[in-house]
Amino acid sequence: MSVVREFMTTDCQCIREHQTLEEAARMMRDLDCGSLPICGDDGMLKGVITDRDIVVRCLADGRDAKAMVAADLAQGKPHWIDADANIDDAIQMMERYQIRRLPVITDHKLVGIVSQGDIARNYTEQKVGEMVEHVSARKPMQMT
Repeated sequence: MSVVREFMTTDCQCIREHQTLEEAARMMRDLDCGSLPICGDDGMLKGVITDRDIVVRCLADGRDAKAMVAADLAQGKPHWIDADANIDDAIQMMERYQIRRLPVITDHKLVGIVSQGDIARNYTEQKVGEMVEHVSARKPMQMT
């Protein structure tokens, strides 16, 4: 059985909930990534912010990225998976919620991120093709 910890990227960084969107954008540029987990001062996952969130939910609305903080974009309960969960469970979750990156948690703390790319590099071609198709579908899949 393959577990998430075997696939995940461990050098992920958080944007703190009180940091500005300008800081988030700089971090994404410097880390060459398109999303960051949002972590609270307690180290707990509060959400995920993407470069698209910054553009669409801040800049396009005429808001100030120097004044708006990451917590302003953290909505709902973030999706995450345990590091020791089966990788197929992570794939199902990514398909169900149409997400390309899934935070990985151990002992209530962020320990990594598993992405479509991480899985694609380490999994069967057929399974990866199905995952990409489902994650990129127009409507979220309904799991029964």
